[in-house]
Amino acid sequence: MKASRVYSGTVKRLASFALLIVLISVFCGQTFAQEWRTIADGVEHAQVRREFSGKPVDINLLRLDLRKVRINVKHALDRALGTETTSSIASRNDAIAAINAGFFRLDTSEFAGDPAGVLMIDGQLLSEPEKDRVQLITSNGRDRTVVFFAKTSISLSARVGPEIIELTGINRARAESDVVLYTPEFGPTTMTDKNGVEMVVSKGRVAFVSVGLGNSAIPPEGFVISGSGRFRSTVLDASRTGAPVTFIRKWDGLPRELTRDRNTLDITNGVPQLISSGKIDITWEQEKATRSFVETRHPRTAVAKLRDGRLLMLTADGRTDRSAGLDLFDLADYLLELGAVDAMNLDGGGSTTMWLDGRVVNSPSDKDGERKVSDVLVVTLRKPGIRK
Repeated sequence: MKASRVYSGTVKRLASFALLIVLISVFCGQTFAQEWRTIADGVEHAQVRREFSGKPVDINLLRLDLRKVRINVKHALDRALGTETTSSIASRNDAIAAINAGFFRLDTSEFAGDPAGVLMIDGQLLSEPEKDRVQLITSNGRDRTVVFFAKTSISLSARVGPEIIELTGINRARAESDVVLYTPEFGPTTMTDKNGVEMVVSKGRVAFVSVGLGNSAIPPEGFVISGSGRFRSTVLDASRTGAPVTFIRKWDGLPRELTRDRNTLDITNGVPQLISSGKIDITWEQEKATRSFVETRHPRTAVAKLRDGRLLMLTADGRTDRSAGLDLFDLADYLLELGAVDAMNLDGGGSTTMWLDGRVVNSPSDKDGERKVSDVLVVTLRKPGIRK
């Protein structure tokens, strides 16, 4: 009996001490263990509420086994332009989970949804990279998905017979002095004004040249090269009806492991890099982000590779009394705490959304509710139907 009473007292004292530690951790805003819930084989979800710099933040986490899931970039309306909610894109792609992804043109113009940087889906380039900005690259292999964060660049050109036209962009609004290539993913026409020359290419050959008209129809089996300003003569001089045309792209900085997969890659944009090789490395100045964007608390969406090889997706709610959002320094610190070895920031603010197994699990801050976005990261199961 005596031994039993001593043991019981020890247990009570230990329990009281443990409770004290938990209370101190909560009130001081220190880390506490995430309670992970298994959604499907290889998909775990946790909801965390904790303080950062004295203010509460609601966080949703997805932890993904890349041997059990596929990660794809999907664009709104399956086009180069336009917007659609994360929920809608996820639902029509049979996703188990999804988060909003790249930055984009947010307005009510006909160019709304134009990616603010690179966008490639299944090897099809829809938008060119911004110089020195971090990108998320995924490739779904037979046995596992690989994910890289890199700062690639690309040179675009078109060979027209013996001539080479160096292109300045793809599938975006043409500037005053510009030469842009438009593919069918952009839409039915180029939406350009009359101040240019357009070479219409169908089935690999120049079909005709349009001068001073603009808004050319884009052939379903071809593209249009549109030149303005000093590039008008570049396009006009190279144009010969019936001449063979080849679109050429050359990547620089693509991870060596992905060079053989370049025709099946998915790539989206972000800014900035947060963690590299296990150390905080916020390259916001190099990526031309503003100090205010970095230091102000906002809703955030981020993605990270973990030490154990899994992928982490995060949303942090903000702009409400309940949840203050994060600056990028706190975000990077927290991701490192969770085991990140590489990480990047995605579009946030009113775009921040996490969709899981049929519903939005965070609280989007946009005044109209869930915001329509340009593209999302979609998670699908390699063995569909195995859900908890």
